[in-house]
Amino acid sequence: MKRRSFLFGGLGAAGALLVGWSVLPVRQRLTTSAALPAAGTQVPLNGWVKIAADNGVTIMMSCSEMGQGVHTGLAMLLAEEMDADWSRVAVEHAPPDKIFNNLEVVVGGLPFRPDDDGAIERLAVWMTRKLMREYGEMVTGGSSSINDLWLPMREAGACARAMLVAAAAAQWKVAAGECRAEAGRVLHASGRSATFGELAAQAGQQSLPKKVGLKDPAAFRLIGKPLRRIDAASRVDGTARFGIDVLPEGLLYASVLMCPTLGGSVKRLDASAATAQRGIVKAFPVGPCNGGTAGVAVIADNAFRAMKALDALKVDWDPGAAATLSSAEVATRLAQTLDKTEGHIYYARGDVDAALRSAAKTVTAEYRVPYLAHGALEPINCTVQVRDGAATVWASTQVPSIAREQVAHVLGIAAGKVDVRVQLLGGGFGRRLDVDFIAQAALIAREAAGRPVQTIWTRAQDMTHDFYRPACISRFKAGLDDAGRVVAWQSSSASQAVVLEMLARIYGLPRIGPDKTSSEGAFDQPYAWPNARVGHAVVELPVPVGFWRSVGHSHQAFFTESFMDELAVAAGKDPVAFRASLLGERPRHLAVLQRVAALSGWGRPLARAADGAMRARGVALHESYGSIVAQVAEVSLGTEKSVRVHRVVCVIDCGMPVNPNLIRQQAESGIVFGLSAALYEAITIVNGEVQQKNFHDFPVVHINDCPVIETEIMPGQGHPQGVGEVCTPPVAPAVANALFALTGQRLRVLPLKIA
Repeated sequence: MKRRSFLFGGLGAAGALLVGWSVLPVRQRLTTSAALPAAGTQVPLNGWVKIAADNGVTIMMSCSEMGQGVHTGLAMLLAEEMDADWSRVAVEHAPPDKIFNNLEVVVGGLPFRPDDDGAIERLAVWMTRKLMREYGEMVTGGSSSINDLWLPMREAGACARAMLVAAAAAQWKVAAGECRAEAGRVLHASGRSATFGELAAQAGQQSLPKKVGLKDPAAFRLIGKPLRRIDAASRVDGTARFGIDVLPEGLLYASVLMCPTLGGSVKRLDASAATAQRGIVKAFPVGPCNGGTAGVAVIADNAFRAMKALDALKVDWDPGAAATLSSAEVATRLAQTLDKTEGHIYYARGDVDAALRSAAKTVTAEYRVPYLAHGALEPINCTVQVRDGAATVWASTQVPSIAREQVAHVLGIAAGKVDVRVQLLGGGFGRRLDVDFIAQAALIAREAAGRPVQTIWTRAQDMTHDFYRPACISRFKAGLDDAGRVVAWQSSSASQAVVLEMLARIYGLPRIGPDKTSSEGAFDQPYAWPNARVGHAVVELPVPVGFWRSVGHSHQAFFTESFMDELAVAAGKDPVAFRASLLGERPRHLAVLQRVAALSGWGRPLARAADGAMRARGVALHESYGSIVAQVAEVSLGTEKSVRVHRVVCVIDCGMPVNPNLIRQQAESGIVFGLSAALYEAITIVNGEVQQKNFHDFPVVHINDCPVIETEIMPGQGHPQGVGEVCTPPVAPAVANALFALTGQRLRVLPLKIA
């Protein structure tokens, strides 16, 4: 009885502790567990900022810079509250620490609609933030960086400002309330002043304030201003350093050749002819890493020799389970799945089946999209040095903490023995959320007797061994009443599940449960459907899939907004007016839609193109990552019915616009990225082999094809929302809808081709 009482008493105490922990707020995100590394006269004031005697302010960056301008946006948040001199601000990548874990990237993956605000949703968000603070990862993705760090960075700046003011007040023997900070100095009404650098040492001795007040937005001097990017000069003069620019002393180079068949392996390797070539150090098989495909590697004294030696290798491949897989079979598997099931229901309202039976008119459609590669311009690369039981990794990665863990795992060493040095990324788009190439580079470097090795993939290897945006099929059925109003909306889609696949290859978790990213853009849109049911079925296939810019939104927006246009046509209504009729309870969405219509001249006749071709407009509205975007595309047909996009008008509501320049740049980037997929791109598979090898058969929009892009940012207050991915989803349906208006052909498959 005593043992039983002890056992249940202990369990009760543990339960009480768990309950107590769950109701506490998220732990602080201001101070690191170990002191920040400081060089020269630098003094850390908290986990996010250091000040040097020369007045230099160094802001720590937990997010990777891949062209989106996040280093500038985040630095603005801290510098604003600190009242730093913007011309003296620099950035440095943060070391591993729990305060740098990204909380909102996982919160954004919870299966809730934006208008969900019930107790279950609030509890799930609360607990997710707490868990990610303790057990999450440093991640740059999901358009979450500014969203996640909006408060922590500002609080860090406000705390630093308070400590500098306290130091000055103590030095001058005045009340802190009589002092203020401005542009890198602390000032007193008497006329005394001191620079941040002069106060840094004494400020570092001050206690971290327990509570600080944040500025009213009306007092912002940096936030909301179109400041030039903090890295602009380095991009222009060539001093910016990307992963491929890393040149440690004694550097060797490696090139790899993976099995042409996805998931295949090496059966036999004869490397004698390759190793006999000048400058070749070693050639050997490399196993599959983190969901990638096995292959062979050659280490040499320069990159060209390593690549050239691959041609001399004699390799017998084992094609594995995907040997007979084709794009046609993938499409058949997806369609057969939808023949049997609607999958997991993410959203249900009313009685859809009854409403469809009583509808005056029903409309059905099926849409399809192919696999897509990422096509980042900086080829996949990673530099690793394995020496004395430790590893140094120079990588362009979106997940430095996961990279650290996986390198430690494949090398059989402690994570504390792995030093990951994050470099600038020459494009990420989700590809560098995976770490297959980093783990592979570590295994290759282990064979170099302590010398650093830079592993570089050719473009063909990058294109044929990507983690692709999944192929997907979606089916719709909707009902209209006699007045053309929507009475029922039913959609179901089928594809592989990106999150489940990634969790399996990174953490070894089973592929079970729903994946919100598969259905996002379908179940979470703002339209007032009186009866609705939206589902998604997960299909397992031997094709590696991963996060691709805007993930599920990238194709579900094409499906949903194209079908919305079909309903407008069936109802005999204008596409803008039809959408507006479904947005009565969504004033922000309605305002964005009406604004894009006004800016684009919707409803007014369009002049012909320069060659006399007719032009037409199409519209799309989509919400993703907390932001609302509407776009109108103007199109015409060129020679051989080629699709030409002349103009895209884009309106975005992303909450508080931190830096309008960055927002416009990302809007343009997202539109061009989405337009490339809409018009040109597709990954096709024959006998388990990806057919596209380079940009000649996986084209992107060139400057001479790029439309005029006009972006307007709606004024907003409150928490900033996503920007980097939100302008990609609407462009494909806007173009497809314009093509229907121009030609009468409803295109339901990407890339868009006029018959």
